Amino acid sequence: MARSFACLLAVSSVCLSAAADLAKPTPEQAAWQDTEIGMFIHFAPNTWQDKEGDDRSTPLGKINPAELDTDQWVSVAESMGAKYIVFVAKHVGGFCMWQTDTTDYGIKNTAWRGGKGDVLADLAASCRKRGMKWGVYLSPRDDAHGVDTGGKCKTAEDQQKYDAIYRQQLTEVMSRYGELYEIWFDGSNIVEVGDILKQYGPHAMIFQGKYATIRWVGNEDGTAPDPAWNAVSEAARLKGATAADGNPDAETWLPNECDARMRQDWFWSSKNAKTLKSVDQLMDMYYRSVGHGAVLLLNATPDTTGRIPESDARRAAEFGAEIQRRFGKSLAESPGTGDVVELALSKPGPIDHVLVMEDITQGERIRAYVTEGFSGGAWITLSQGTAVGHKKIDRFDPVPVERVRLRVTKSAAPPIIRKLAVYHVGEATR
Repeated sequence: MARSFACLLAVSSVCLSAAADLAKPTPEQAAWQDTEIGMFIHFAPNTWQDKEGDDRSTPLGKINPAELDTDQWVSVAESMGAKYIVFVAKHVGGFCMWQTDTTDYGIKNTAWRGGKGDVLADLAASCRKRGMKWGVYLSPRDDAHGVDTGGKCKTAEDQQKYDAIYRQQLTEVMSRYGELYEIWFDGSNIVEVGDILKQYGPHAMIFQGKYATIRWVGNEDGTAPDPAWNAVSEAARLKGATAADGNPDAETWLPNECDARMRQDWFWSSKNAKTLKSVDQLMDMYYRSVGHGAVLLLNATPDTTGRIPESDARRAAEFGAEIQRRFGKSLAESPGTGDVVELALSKPGPIDHVLVMEDITQGERIRAYVTEGFSGGAWITLSQGTAVGHKKIDRFDPVPVERVRLRVTKSAAPPIIRKLAVYHVGEATR
């Protein structure tokens, strides 16, 4: 008995040690992963040029989005279930959508509202009114200043000048409009901005750069791989990690964000209306982003009026409604701990989805699992996989079951299941 007790103590000690060594999210990262869906908004002179890249050919006097309506933008985000918005305050062309003091290439020199308009001010007010979180994409690259990807200049003298410009732009954006939820440094950022982030956005999520707290998944398709582990090495984070760098045993928590387009392009054009994705295409994206434990950042494209086209707004709402139809209410769900978590249905019936969530605040513990249904007097395999993390959604052909269980076959520490849930979507799942 003494030897058995000693063995139990040894096993417990190993488990505690393993749990302590796991990478864990900050409270801000864990809350961000709970958002699951955000909305990207691309709007710039590109919109008037029918181009993805701003060639700076549009006379600023012609930029006049007279019907610009940030309340509508927020409504579209809400309709698809987005919990935050990331607005492109400055794309790579260098055009600034706020009243900046750093350049003449911006909204203040357009015809819109007599040069007094400020898109960031409008969006901030709309988001505060509706309780929507928001952030900005502030490109370090700036074609108007001749600055390359990451904010890199050709000479030391130019670098010093641009560093001052970019730091002022970031300070303006972060200090004038209230707290920002997320900041995008697309293509990374060599300009030192740590002091600005600490002063004005200590809780903001940072996309790319040496202060990154979230990472680019590695494609623009809105999909994460399976598995999509949450941890990476610190060296990978500093070099610009993607989902390919995921390592569940690494030391730094850096969750994946999947950016994607609702149309084929990032910006509205008169030629891309027919490329608007179907609900089925968006749902497939959802399964392979949110359903793989990542966050989906889905882009919307205001047109030259300043409004998101009605066709796109309807599609966003249809997408949000379909997510709710499928996953708004489970047939049964429960938390649990340990290697086996079992769930009984109130009455036997078909299921075609199993959803599993770990309590990621305690680390990503599951390394392999199988889900099983009790049907016809026996347990049968429904699905199997490796990473669970924030959320894993498995879909399969309908199976009539009485009970369902999650069986963890490999773990780094005792599993803590935030939710095990089952659903019957009731249509083709593949």
